[in-house]
Formats: sequence, structure tokens, C-alpha cells
Amino acid sequence: MAKSRSLSTTREQKELPLRIAAEREVDGVEMGVLSNGTSYLTIRGLARMCGVDHSVIVRVTDQLLNDPEKPRARQIRELIKGQGGNDGIVFFPVEKNGVLHHTIPDTVCMAILEYYAFEARGGDGQALKAYRALARKGFRDFIYAQVGYNPSGAVDVAWQQYQDRVSLVYDNVPAGYFCVFKEIAEMFVTLLQSGAKLGNGFIPDISVGQAWGKHWTADNLDNVYGMRRQFHHNYPDYFPQSASNPQPANCYPDDALPEFRRWMREHYLANGLPKYLVSKVKAGQLEAPAATIAVEAFKNRSLPAPK
Repeated sequence: MAKSRSLSTTREQKELPLRIAAEREVDGVEMGVLSNGTSYLTIRGLARMCGVDHSVIVRVTDQLLNDPEKPRARQIRELIKGQGGNDGIVFFPVEKNGVLHHTIPDTVCMAILEYYAFEARGGDGQALKAYRALARKGFRDFIYAQVGYNPSGAVDVAWQQYQDRVSLVYDNVPAGYFCVFKEIAEMFVTLLQSGAKLGNGFIPDISVGQAWGKHWTADNLDNVYGMRRQFHHNYPDYFPQSASNPQPANCYPDDALPEFRRWMREHYLANGLPKYLVSKVKAGQLEAPAATIAVEAFKNRSLPAPK
């Protein structure tokens, strides 16, 4: 995602505790949806749609914030207000991987795009083409569709993303073998019901798979159940991880299923999952109440069977 060191946050441009709910790059245009439902383009994404260098958009947004009475800034501000937008908010600062990024909300994107399509001297063919396409479809609806975001709520989005993952995996595992993703379906469902917003940055099967793989190797289970194999695993195309599709993933002989379920119940659910959820709370990817509900839901399942 594009970022800029030259943009500052003014008194009107308030810091908001937002995160990225969904994102994707389409034809070189970086776009996404924030956790409050706001659709956005990155600086580079907007620049590509406008047919200008990204440094031009940096200067435009800086002028909107710091020199708003300049003729260009005044025109764009009027266009923002004409769409019902807040001309005092030009971008939302969002932290990703420890770096602050600037996401430009829909009303600002459309205002700048309209300026370059119709108001800028000479106009721009690329900006006009993009503006017409977005005006027909609606900016927000277009972005939602491109990144697979469901506006009915974050939990619904998480369910849809999980279902999309299931549809890409269900028939890929060879007969006689099982994969971690399919076997932990109950865990996925419980997390979703607890309010966990699973997505491209919150993938529990990676945590389970890594821990189970270490257990398999440490106990030399190849010699007990037979060799594990690999199969093609794919992520939905709106996940960043899809760039390396198909990805090799391990699958295990069906004879090892009882051992996997015992290990899952007695070790991962009891110890690994709580640690994993705590890490997600610290990373801001999971609300603490949702983590507590999930841990409580799994407590009874991690107890040994009565004798």
C-alpha cells in the first residue's frame, strides 16, 4: 500500500482508531474498505485512476489540508461538499505492519477524480474514463464488490470469506488424507459466532498447522501413520495471499485423524489457542470480549473424556 511521509495530520484531520477490513489491488489500483465501512483508494491507486504521478496527489491532499483557499483546493473542497462529504477529512491514517498509511475516502477520491476529468486544464482521458465508470456503478459499491466486502456487517463479511475459502479447498485434498483447514471447521465456526472478524490477517489454520506440524515431526509420526503429502491450497483472489496461489500445504493420512483430534483437544485448544487469540488482541485484530467468549466456549472441549 502506498504511503507518504510528507502528509501531516491537522486539527480537522483527526486520528481515528481504524483498521483495514478488506483490501485488494485491481489493475494496479490499490483499494479497500476500512473497519467503519468507508471505501478508499491509496494515494498511488487514486493517482493511477487520475492518470497522474502519485506525487501530484500527495501535493493535492497536502494543499487541501494546509492551504485550502488555493483555487484548486477550493474547487475540490466544493466538490467534496457537493457529495455530502467532509472537506476537513482528506485521508484516514491507518497503521499496517507498523507503518502509517494514508487511505483516501470515497467522497474525496470522487472529488479529485472529477476535478481531473472536467476541471483541470486540458482534462485527462484516463480520469474521465474512470470517473464515468465509477459514477455508473457507485464508488462504494464498486470497491465493495472488488474486495469482497459485505456492507451488512463485519461478522457477515468474515462468514463470507470463510465460505469462499471452503469452496476453494473442499475437493483439493487427495482421497485417504485430511487437511488441517477442513478438520478445524468447528473451531472456525465457534470463533465466528464469538464475534471474531476472521480475514486475510486472521487465519487460524496457519497457527494450528504450524503447531501440528511441529508435533508430527517431533513424534516422528511419519513412521507411525505413513508419510504426509502436499496438495494445492488456494486463497480467494481478494486475499493478498492469493498472489502466490496455488500454495503447497500438507495433508495427513486418515489413520492419523484420532491422533490429530486428541492433540487438538488436549494441547491446542487448551494452550495454543488462548495464546494465539491474545496475540490477535494485542495486534488489534480481535476484540478482547470476543477472545474471552471463544476461550470459554472451547474450555469444555479441551477437557479429557470422562473415564
